Amino acid sequence: MNLAGQLRLIVAALATLAATACVAQAEEANDYPTSARAEYVYGCMKANGESRQSIEQCSCSIDVVASIVSYERYVTAETALSMSQVRGNLGVQFRTSEQANSAVNDLRRAQAEAEVRCF
Repeated sequence: MNLAGQLRLIVAALATLAATACVAQAEEANDYPTSARAEYVYGCMKANGESRQSIEQCSCSIDVVASIVSYERYVTAETALSMSQVRGNLGVQFRTSEQANSAVNDLRRAQAEAEVRCF
């Protein structure tokens, strides 16, 4: 095999590797189920007005959040926020848990970034 043939083979291998990496990144960025994205957009629209502009901004917002916070971390934060409103000992556990507070802080930072980029 001559030099040109070897170069074509190397370029093809690199292109395949790059395409695989791009697909893996796209799948990671899109690991939120549609129902979770829809629920986020619905809540966001309730808070920001039910207009065409708010659909665009809230859709952008969940995309930004999803690019920063993994879905698993998002579920942890949402659960902690929901359960921290429960009265009594159960709610206290979620309000004082280091893991829950960390996840909530990560989500809030991502939402702040989304606010800057989308609104």
